[in-house]
Amino acid sequence: MATEYPPVSFHFKVEFNGISSQEKDVQFQSVSGLSIDIETEEFAEGGENRFKHKLPVRSKFPNLVLKRGMVTDSEIIKWCRNAIESFQFEPVDLTVKLLNEKHEPLVTWNVVHVYPVKWSVDDFNAEESKITIETIELAYNYFTLV
Repeated sequence: MATEYPPVSFHFKVEFNGISSQEKDVQFQSVSGLSIDIETEEFAEGGENRFKHKLPVRSKFPNLVLKRGMVTDSEIIKWCRNAIESFQFEPVDLTVKLLNEKHEPLVTWNVVHVYPVKWSVDDFNAEESKITIETIELAYNYFTLV
């Protein structure tokens, strides 16, 4: 099967496992935060003054940030509000799928133990004609590529 190289970044979907599979809850404008950093610790060696050794310590993952046009009856927002307003966190796993022109996954990221840490709505401005954007920020433990 021939694939397009490089793949386009605008054709994707986000699926929250066990929350909602409705079309409006898998479509987002943008996803950011799928990255990994390795924290290091510096170690000074006696007698060596030119540099310090850097040793790997652990992996660090930033928050996942999802943006989309505001959806008024979303199961995902109900899940977020339950965590933020009632402080009842129910972590779930989610998948981010980069799709080809046939809507088939090219690359899939499994994001593990996700829970909301922030929900916000863009500013309202009577002088602009634009869609209301909601932003969901999610903490997670790690992700894997499938």
